[in-house]
Amino acid sequence: MKPSSLEHCLKLLLLLALGGVTMHVPDADILSSLGALRLDGHFSFHDASAMARDFGNRCNLLPAAVLHPGSVSDIAATLRHVFSLGERSPLTVAARGHGHSLMGQSQAAGGIVVRMESLRGSDRLQVVHAGMSPFVDAPGGELWINVLRETLKHGLAPKSWTDYLHLTVGGTLSNAGVSGQAFRHGPQVSNVNQLEIVTGRGDVVTCSPEENSDLFYAALGGLGQFGIITRARIALEPAPKMVRWIRVLYSDFASFTEDQEMLIMAENTFDYIEGFVIINRTGILNNWRTSFKPQDPVQASRFQSDGKVLYCLELTKNFNTDEADIMEQEVTALLSRLRYIRSTLFHTDVTYLEFLDRVHTSEVLLMLVLTEVLIYRAIHIQKQHNIQRCLLASNSYMLFFKFVE
Repeated sequence: MKPSSLEHCLKLLLLLALGGVTMHVPDADILSSLGALRLDGHFSFHDASAMARDFGNRCNLLPAAVLHPGSVSDIAATLRHVFSLGERSPLTVAARGHGHSLMGQSQAAGGIVVRMESLRGSDRLQVVHAGMSPFVDAPGGELWINVLRETLKHGLAPKSWTDYLHLTVGGTLSNAGVSGQAFRHGPQVSNVNQLEIVTGRGDVVTCSPEENSDLFYAALGGLGQFGIITRARIALEPAPKMVRWIRVLYSDFASFTEDQEMLIMAENTFDYIEGFVIINRTGILNNWRTSFKPQDPVQASRFQSDGKVLYCLELTKNFNTDEADIMEQEVTALLSRLRYIRSTLFHTDVTYLEFLDRVHTSEVLLMLVLTEVLIYRAIHIQKQHNIQRCLLASNSYMLFFKFVE
């Protein structure tokens, strides 16, 4: 027999007491009304506590229910139902992609969290070669890494990215989506041709710069306050095969910013330009050797980063293998105009996919290292425990002999 809505409420209260999370428990009748909705997917209650956490780890707002939509119609039906309850209803709705919000934007205290990743899958991705303007129609719950992999099969890729691709399409488009290509193509929200949105009333609306344009521009970067993005039509361009990935260091902030501005403004420049600050990092260049090759290994080995504030420019130049010589000439010419510390030039050649997914690759490596450390510590603790047991046994043995004597 399925548990009743009242039982679900009691479970939620227990989770609240044990977990220290914030919630508002809706009326049992409201929860039971959700079960009356005819859906392709389903509501769940047992995983509510998992939806009370996000990447920021600063808010813990426990929802009353989690919607796992089997279709866009499920989201529309749920929002229509919530809207019909009126303004006095405490039930709120939040769309959750990969849970990378920082301040609880993907949480709903005592409300409904919509698991947007339930609407992802390669069968839902459609790449269209529309002459000079190709595009991909992607579900709002699809991860950008999957969009990239699917479009690369056609020799195409979106123009603008975030540094981390294991985020959902609807999630980044509800913010902005900024990375090192934004100086040329704008953020991800500037490379969308059309959206499908479920409004707060539960209407499914198609919008673009030409159709329902107010909703289109409000939803892009709107933090989910103007509706839930269920599909996005994203502009594509021919994808390169390879990337020359470069890092250089500066010690002078003025030179660093002036060079960065010069590269951004230049007509012929790098394809990706980002800068960041490094403070008191011991052996920073030695750490880079795991992924990059130094231009001058001898000088690089002598460089000291301890106690210094340094500024890094990260740059790329896209190319195909038959254009490698041209790429080399262009990179050499561009680097000759920069005022970086000459001994800190590092570079490597990787595939386009490897570069764009670099943060996740580093994340996986870091998790492996942390796992090894934890395993080592567990083994060390176990050894110490065994030694203590042996010592106790030895002491007991000696006491026994003394007693016999």
